[in-house]
Amino acid sequence: MSSSNEGGVGVGKVVCVTGGSGYIASWLVNFLLQRGYTVKASVLDLNDFRNTEHLYKLPGASQRLHLFEANLLDEGAFDPIVDGCEGVFHTASPCYFDAKDPQAELIDPAVKGTLNVLGSCTKTPSVRRVVVTSSIAAVVFNRRDRTAEVVDDTWFSDPELCKELKLWYVLAKTLAEQSAWKFAKDHGMDIVTIHPSMVIGPLLQPTLNTSAAIILKFINGAKAYDNAAYGFVDVRTVANAHILAFEIPSASGRYCIVEKVTHCSEIVKILRELYPDLQLPEKCADDNPFVPSYKVSQEKRKSLGIDFIPVEVSLKETVESLKEKKFVSF
Repeated sequence: MSSSNEGGVGVGKVVCVTGGSGYIASWLVNFLLQRGYTVKASVLDLNDFRNTEHLYKLPGASQRLHLFEANLLDEGAFDPIVDGCEGVFHTASPCYFDAKDPQAELIDPAVKGTLNVLGSCTKTPSVRRVVVTSSIAAVVFNRRDRTAEVVDDTWFSDPELCKELKLWYVLAKTLAEQSAWKFAKDHGMDIVTIHPSMVIGPLLQPTLNTSAAIILKFINGAKAYDNAAYGFVDVRTVANAHILAFEIPSASGRYCIVEKVTHCSEIVKILRELYPDLQLPEKCADDNPFVPSYKVSQEKRKSLGIDFIPVEVSLKETVESLKEKKFVSF
């Protein structure tokens, strides 16, 4: 599948993608190259060929992809990468749920990294807009009743509640977004934030990312599924949303990108229909009533012209991708 409105939209334009070898970022780089952009992307280690090889193989990469090494915590590290760019896509941020030292592993890279990248953008007059990859995590964790209201872009997660519940990844994304909006306001900067839910779909990168690992657990012999309801969205939809948020002049504010919120039992049911011979979890991890799902408003997303790929299609392509990359065999 290619990016919507494919063509030479980006010919002659230079953009930057931070964390270029990540799951969403790899698709973003792919679609930007397809549209004719020249892409300057940051990676943690230029010598780590395993993590960059898939980027060099993308169509157009040999002519228009330039990789740079940068650490989120190094002040000024993004100056040369952002230099000469018209758009900056800040996707780099650690994503996992079992941090030993949440401050050092999650919060500092998310918050300081965001401010570092935005700081580089203020030194570069060519930068027209910055698109920041946030998360639905920065939207829904508050004391409001998600089941009684429709979640939309006016919702914000509550940092105090995140600390109380020890939701460190959620806290990192929430604080990073707050910092980004404050910085943008103080410096008169045009930013847009994208808030995807659990991202699934085919992997371009060779490493296992957090959301694909959840699907892998389902198909790899887990005895039970979590009593949880997650929002799901395809990685290609998320990559496209970033590009449209940059290209469409009227785009502004925050965009919740959630195809639908589904209980884990439903995901197992879809997987069972797709792969009847697989050993899938038979029961829920606890005996409590199922955590209810909730609705996320689609109004703003529609204004960008973002199309969703059905969750059934994304799930099948996630599993096929996990097989192809030898994370699972059946």
